[in-house]
Amino acid sequence: MKHKFLAKRYWKDNSTPLGDSVGLAGQYPDLINLSIGDPDLTTDSRIIEAAFQDALDGHTHYTDCYGDLELREGLKDFYQQEYGYAFPLGECMVTTSACHAMWLVMETILDDGDEVIIHEPYFTPYDQQIRLAGGIPVPVVTREEDAFQLNVEDLERAITPRTKAMILNTPNNPTGTCFSRETLEAIAKVAIKHDLIVVSDDIYTAFSYAEPFIPITTLKGMRERTITIGSFSKDFCMTGWRIGYILAPEYLVTTVKNVNENNVFTAPSISQRAAIHALKLRKEIQPLIVEEYKKRTFYAYERICGLKNMSVLPPRGSLYLFVNIKATGLTSAKVTTRLLEEAHVLVIPGNAFGASGEGYLRLAMTVSVEMLKEAFDRIEQMSLFK
Repeated sequence: MKHKFLAKRYWKDNSTPLGDSVGLAGQYPDLINLSIGDPDLTTDSRIIEAAFQDALDGHTHYTDCYGDLELREGLKDFYQQEYGYAFPLGECMVTTSACHAMWLVMETILDDGDEVIIHEPYFTPYDQQIRLAGGIPVPVVTREEDAFQLNVEDLERAITPRTKAMILNTPNNPTGTCFSRETLEAIAKVAIKHDLIVVSDDIYTAFSYAEPFIPITTLKGMRERTITIGSFSKDFCMTGWRIGYILAPEYLVTTVKNVNENNVFTAPSISQRAAIHALKLRKEIQPLIVEEYKKRTFYAYERICGLKNMSVLPPRGSLYLFVNIKATGLTSAKVTTRLLEEAHVLVIPGNAFGASGEGYLRLAMTVSVEMLKEAFDRIEQMSLFK
């Protein structure tokens, strides 16, 4: 809304279907919510109990501005053990979630008018995170017929003299695609050729079903031009703890730290302690989480394959299915409304993730298989999908 006390950049309504879905969730008492990607599993009790004990033991103060030393050392060990990737502690900083990390990064690297390429469909906040830092988002469409792999020729055509960076997200929200090694290597060549920064939003690293996740920063020539953003939210079911991190060349991390001193100063100390315990327990905790969401995703895939006017690619990664509903002849918004009103199932319309998402729905696998069965039992009774 327009008001003299509001900054003019917020006079235009910037709300999105992603955010609006929160308000719709309480509309029906029997509603099944497949909208927001918040894992329904509670953080493992061992993590909670250990963090609680740390609070009792006095870990209730500011940490180092770069983050708890033990956590940064834990992240260093994790990348060495999982990916054979070594970095000094000066290249690592803990943040108050990955979304906060993305804003910090954009604020750090962008001058007014700098362009940032984002492959579309994209995680909804990217557009505004870039704009708030003075940048210009430049979408590059990925297509279902290409399994939503980024076409490098399309990428190169989008590059201009103002292009500063590109955001990479694999496993992807919302499409669920996982970029192949071939795609990643092609992206890396383009980034090196055009001297671009790659901001790699590595949020769903544990949820790569077809093949092991590959951090693009580990590819030849990419370390010096990659900013990795990581999170404990999805990989450890710790969304509410709001804890993430950044890996980047030391000069970038130092500047990000300076920006953050004028924002939230440090990430929450207790959340950082929880992250330490999550890393230590990951081999016990993570496989069970991944197997549960994989089971749900493949179950939903099989049910969708049996419905009229719905189709979807086989699951590849993340917690999501990006469902094609173009055969209905209706917009994503109208199908979303009908699902809500007729089946009491809440999903996100695909256009929330960019214009090319029209004709799709995003379904988050954040309820049990039993609840998914109920959801699809209701959906298959709708005339639209019989």
